[in-house]
Formats: sequence, structure tokens, C-alpha cells
Amino acid sequence: MNDAFADNFRFLAKYNRWFNQRLYAACEQLSDDERKRDRGAFFGSIHATLNHLVWADRLWLRRFGEQGVHFPSLAPQVLELPDGAMHGAVIYEEWAALRAARDEMDAAIEAWARDMPADFPLRTLRYSNTKGVAREHPAWQAISHFFNHQTHHRGQVTTLLAQAGIDPGITDLIALV
Repeated sequence: MNDAFADNFRFLAKYNRWFNQRLYAACEQLSDDERKRDRGAFFGSIHATLNHLVWADRLWLRRFGEQGVHFPSLAPQVLELPDGAMHGAVIYEEWAALRAARDEMDAAIEAWARDMPADFPLRTLRYSNTKGVAREHPAWQAISHFFNHQTHHRGQVTTLLAQAGIDPGITDLIALV
């Protein structure tokens, strides 16, 4: 992997943490009931959408960690999912626990991106999706999806916040430069 490729994933990991910190701070302007109120989004509430991101990040990091490479940052407590948890699972009912899990996850993602072997994105990623279908493709495609997925759902949360009268501020990637 050339330096630009590696630096891109490191930059996306940094952006991920930066955006999440801003997003969670904005969410704290709402009461717990308001964060959990069904707002008609795909996962219903802000709280459920943020839980989905923790679930998905853990799922993908598990997949990356199962490729025969030791990633010290991907400790078991970072990757833990309840048995049978699927995409709509609310893993953390309490806001403080959800925020703490997000902070821990973001630190692990930055460390994982920093420690990724140079050839890892070019390796073939093999895993089964949530329906048990075997998948195989270049790891860089899954890593790109991993970061894009987070951005997609955070964008939904910013819309829900705006509808609730909360401005999360600038969240554009280029603002981090």
C-alpha cells in the first residue's frame, strides 16, 4: 500500500472521530426522550441510529480482524456484540454507555488504521454477510464501505437533529484539513 492509500484511511479514521465528537455533543442538547423519539428515520430514532453505527462498526472490525492479521487495537471488548444482534439492535439503552462505547470504538478505529499492515487493503477479504452468504473482494473496498457507511448514517442523524432545532455545525470532511 502506498503512503497516500494508507494516509487516506488514517485521515478517514481521524474524520470519523472528529465528526462523532461533534455529533454526540449536538445530541446531548436533546433530552434522552427526544434522542429516543421515533422520528420516522430508517432506524426510528437518533439513539437507535447511533446504536446501529456501533453495531456495524463492530461487525466490520471483527471481519477485518478475522483475516489472519493481529490488530492489537481490536480487543474483544471493542468488538463485543450481544448474541443474535442484527442491524437494528439497540446495544446500549443508556446514553452515557453509548457515548463511552463510541469513544472507545473511535480510538480503536484510529489505532487500527495506524497499525494496518501496508498490504492489508490489497488482500482479499473473505467473510460471510449477515445472511450467511460468503463474500470475497479486495479489503480496500470493504474499508471504503466501512467509512462511507458511518458518514451515511451520521448524515441521517444531522438531518434529525436539524429537524429538532439542533445545529451540529460544520461536518464537511474538508473542514478537518
